[in-house]
Amino acid sequence: DAFTRESVQEILIEVWAKPGSRRPRVGGRHGDALVVAVTARAVDGKANEAVITALAASLGVKRRDVTIVRGTTGRAKRVEIPDEAKDRAMDLRRPPDASTTHA
Repeated sequence: DAFTRESVQEILIEVWAKPGSRRPRVGGRHGDALVVAVTARAVDGKANEAVITALAASLGVKRRDVTIVRGTTGRAKRVEIPDEAKDRAMDLRRPPDASTTHA
């Protein structure tokens, strides 16, 4: 039926926000969480907005599809993202390939 659509599935990921960072970046781990560093300070929700924007851009999804569901006042956050972005989020959280590091 033309009026029926499949609902988009979402997943929850753990994020460790680093507000006030010198350079914005998405990637790496803090415990089990994906690190999202943003230049915005944690004032008036600006860091949360920057985290959403950076995460959406890095995952290749629309900003409106990324939602902080827990942790709006702290660094540890639980964020809802589209299921289609799960693999990309896992890739961003992985440490660099050990075979490319030099001893």
